[in-house]
Amino acid sequence: MYTPKYFKVTNVEEIWNFVQENSFGTLITTVQEKPIATHLPMQIIKEGDDYYITGHMAYGNPQWRTLEICENILVMFQGPHAYISSSWYEKENVPTWNYQAVHVYGKASILSEEELKQDLTKLLQKYEKHRKNPVLWEGLSPQLLNKELKGIVGFKIKVQEIQAAYKLSQNRNEEDYHNIINKLYEEKDLNSHKMAEVMNRKLRNEK
Repeated sequence: MYTPKYFKVTNVEEIWNFVQENSFGTLITTVQEKPIATHLPMQIIKEGDDYYITGHMAYGNPQWRTLEICENILVMFQGPHAYISSSWYEKENVPTWNYQAVHVYGKASILSEEELKQDLTKLLQKYEKHRKNPVLWEGLSPQLLNKELKGIVGFKIKVQEIQAAYKLSQNRNEEDYHNIINKLYEEKDLNSHKMAEVMNRKLRNEK
């Protein structure tokens, strides 16, 4: 991923926090030099000094058969993004686009049934435990679970390389930066508002 120095992120903890918050990613492998992709909810786990990305896909999805034979799997995670008008700058310039993105490269293995059950248990806890009537693994019938397990394949990707870029107008002066935030809040789309929040949070963290 092309990452100018202004926008490069190297803090591992910050990157993984971002991935946890934006964990619906895109998994990319290649078949006969043709890239194929699946959009999936994924999780990050740490074992010793190593990081892994886990997830699952439908058994009917042929991509799972490429996981263990692909030497370099790419997983992409994206946060909010927004159009930035150069009319918001103090001096003449061209428009651009702000965004947050993380690319992770690694080697995959297929999860055993027991490992898949553990991963699904954690996934349900993450998204259900705060709900009034949570749908948790231990509350579902064995008949349903056995049926559903036959229809999916779990995977685990050992992380070998991380690239992260947060393009948040870091190259603009202070006046432009504050004006961009204000103008983003005036936009009608949710992504612009989220980007304004991200840029505001960056300001607070720097104080």
